[in-house]
Amino acid sequence: MEPAVSLAVCALLFLLWVRVKGLEFVLIHQRWVFVCLFLLPLSLIFDIYYYVRAWVVFKLSSAPRLHEQRVRDIQKQVREWKEQGSKTFMCTGRPGWLTVSLRVGKYKKTHKNIMINLMDILEVDTKKQIVRVEPLVTMGQVTALLTSIGWTLPVLPELDDLTVVFFFILTGIESSSHKYGLFQHICTAYELVLADGSFVRCTPSENSDLFYAVPWSCGFFFFLVAAEIRIIPAKKYVIFFFEPVQGLEAICAKFTHDFFFQENHFVEGLLYSLDEAVIMTGVMTDEVEPSKVSQGVFFFRPRLGRHECGGTEPGLEYIPLRHYYHRHTRSIFWELQDIIPFGNNPIFRYLFGWMVPPKISLLKLTQGETLRKLYEQHHVVQDMLVPMKCLQQALHTFQNDIHVYPIWLCPFILPSQPGLVHPKGNEAELYIDIGAYGEPRVKHFEARSCMRQLEKFVRSVHGFQMLYADCYMNREEFWEMFDGSLYHKLREKLGCQDAFPEVYDKICKAARH
Repeated sequence: MEPAVSLAVCALLFLLWVRVKGLEFVLIHQRWVFVCLFLLPLSLIFDIYYYVRAWVVFKLSSAPRLHEQRVRDIQKQVREWKEQGSKTFMCTGRPGWLTVSLRVGKYKKTHKNIMINLMDILEVDTKKQIVRVEPLVTMGQVTALLTSIGWTLPVLPELDDLTVVFFFILTGIESSSHKYGLFQHICTAYELVLADGSFVRCTPSENSDLFYAVPWSCGFFFFLVAAEIRIIPAKKYVIFFFEPVQGLEAICAKFTHDFFFQENHFVEGLLYSLDEAVIMTGVMTDEVEPSKVSQGVFFFRPRLGRHECGGTEPGLEYIPLRHYYHRHTRSIFWELQDIIPFGNNPIFRYLFGWMVPPKISLLKLTQGETLRKLYEQHHVVQDMLVPMKCLQQALHTFQNDIHVYPIWLCPFILPSQPGLVHPKGNEAELYIDIGAYGEPRVKHFEARSCMRQLEKFVRSVHGFQMLYADCYMNREEFWEMFDGSLYHKLREKLGCQDAFPEVYDKICKAARH
């Protein structure tokens, strides 16, 4: 009885403290209390439920049988919307707080919500090397299933909760992108429901215009109902090399060298200043040196980055493949330190590390308007894609405009293909993703003006801004950055003007305020 009484007393004291200080005060100034006591347990319950559900559905093979029926239901909803006079735009009925994007989807309150309950893996075909999935399948589901049968995706982005549809209609990148490109480049087919309720399948050779228009479109001329993605044989471990590099020129040179080194399956870097970085590469393998097998990304070890950057000498470790894929997941890259300040403390890691991270969707749901505005004005979460040849200039611009460190660096190859995003010329070009996540340290930071300066630079070098984050461009600037020729052609051809808003109207703050 004594432990129960103690817990009851602690709970009572906590509730009294919240009553005296006010819930908003606690959520803003002592957010870690709310996260540790409520969001971490809730996140764990969510994970258990979805893991068990995915396992049962796949074992019973019920997803393929129910898929066609669910697609017909989506078509029925769209046709009913047309019959009722197409009075408002359509959008998916998924609540805005469930999305990983930091934006608040206010448009869902005024648009016609089409319910899309598609969250299963439909088929794994190892002969064709294809996995067929529904749009709300998460990266956690994909890695758990594929690695258990010896396969993997060529490009498998971080964070378990990110969904397949996020990467198809926005984009996705990973440290293997220098070999395979962005997530869209490993997709071989899309299955869509269009604005008139019709179903269409598109591939590079069948309905090719539609196939190339899907990525980066935010889904604003179709509803994605399934997709086929390439898979490749997986190995059990990754030989993980890390090398501290000093000096900006040396950092850029090292990146270029590692990109062209064909044996590297993975290449990325963490930049801690303009003069200090750690370049990390990886090679998949089944053979290990037992003394070098690492548990460096298990819950009880320091977060990746702090551990690897502890010294000035290069190092090598063997990491289990699935743990490598989710090396930044538990710490949400390094954002966890702003949510739970002691999250990297050894005691916390050993006792509660297995429960992190809290789900981003739950963090969004509970942040409140005051915290959201504070976060928007004093925090940056952005990924800018720029040509590798402009890396030095870009890093100087990032320092001058926002001064956020660490910075994640991930090189990728950008093929010359139709669509919203492609190189300036007719040949594939090497690009790099510069990811800035944290509190700006530039003096007198003002979100709108500073981000507009950064966006202007990215446009000037024919770069691109990932569309999950807030954009501050006006409509003319947005279409200067992205090639809208195919997008606008298809919106007119498919009769989408009255069915879906333009992508700019969803993405850019200038259109939403």
